Amino acid sequence: MKRKLMSALVGITLVATMAVGCSKSSNDSQKTTERKSNVKAEQVDTKKVFVSPEWIQSVIDGNQPESKNYTILEVSWGNYKDSPTYTKGHIPGALHVDTSSIESEPIWNISKPKVVEKGMLDLGVTKDKNVILYGNDVSAVSRVAHAYLWAGVDNVKVLNGGIDAWKKAGYKTETTIEKATPAKDFGTTIPAHPEYVMSIEKVQDKLKDDSNFRLVSIRSKDEFDGKTSGYTYIDRAGEPKGAVWGHAGTNPYNMKDYLHKDGTVITAEEMEKLWSDSGFNKDNELSFYCGTGWRASVPWLIAYDAGWKGMTVYDGGWNEWQMHNNLPVQVGDPNSKNCEYTTVGKLPTDKAAK
Repeated sequence: MKRKLMSALVGITLVATMAVGCSKSSNDSQKTTERKSNVKAEQVDTKKVFVSPEWIQSVIDGNQPESKNYTILEVSWGNYKDSPTYTKGHIPGALHVDTSSIESEPIWNISKPKVVEKGMLDLGVTKDKNVILYGNDVSAVSRVAHAYLWAGVDNVKVLNGGIDAWKKAGYKTETTIEKATPAKDFGTTIPAHPEYVMSIEKVQDKLKDDSNFRLVSIRSKDEFDGKTSGYTYIDRAGEPKGAVWGHAGTNPYNMKDYLHKDGTVITAEEMEKLWSDSGFNKDNELSFYCGTGWRASVPWLIAYDAGWKGMTVYDGGWNEWQMHNNLPVQVGDPNSKNCEYTTVGKLPTDKAAK
């Protein structure tokens, strides 16, 4: 995602806020910490992504034999100083990971394999490392999780509910700036799973020839209807012709439709219900997209966690599509009488977000 835009948003909560527990006295906090020590939790399958604070604490306490080789990463754009939470209190031992380590402009696609590999190795991330991710923006965390799985990390976990869930559960945080121990060999050729990403060329072919394929827009309704591009740096608004709406949030920086009130992600079953008015389901081949790949990674990760097969992220999203003047576009909801079909080059260029 574009740096100048993200810089302007530093410190702003990007997703639905999560409930925070009542404040405690220092004595109460000490008792809570003592009570929470040596936590034991059930083992979680490698292919399951979303985990509880209790499970992560049990890893830290050494009570997950399958997860002894682990690292915890807090995700946000920029370095740790730019993070809205890292220096204020992070999970003990957590390093900070910059989303720019896995994506690059001008399209903001996942970066070239060597670039992604370097970013991971600098953090000590290898194929066999149990990588535990969290943050205060579910889209950013999901973006990195998707990229790491694409690259070939076998075991990626995401703290369901983010840092607020951790604090609400009563676990301690620390403000120590952790330093990574770099790794030398990732352990496999990147990407180990190229099938998790769909190219713009493949999307075009699928839209033309595959009746079971659905290109799913994970964007706000105003973006889907072509009222705004959603971004200050994208001038044109619309969607690829043939796209269907998969819901998201009220703007490009929240995913409230995919979150419970406490900030945890909805289940795969709840996600199917969310789509019930959109004319597709898990039996279709689904490729999710948004503006630049962050929001699209959320439903993909929920689907992956549920064991659904064949789902992809169209990584380039609207940002890449609108860079090609000849590509077909729809402006407005195709289910309404007010949908216009045109090409990118004929779109007005006054739809950038203010």
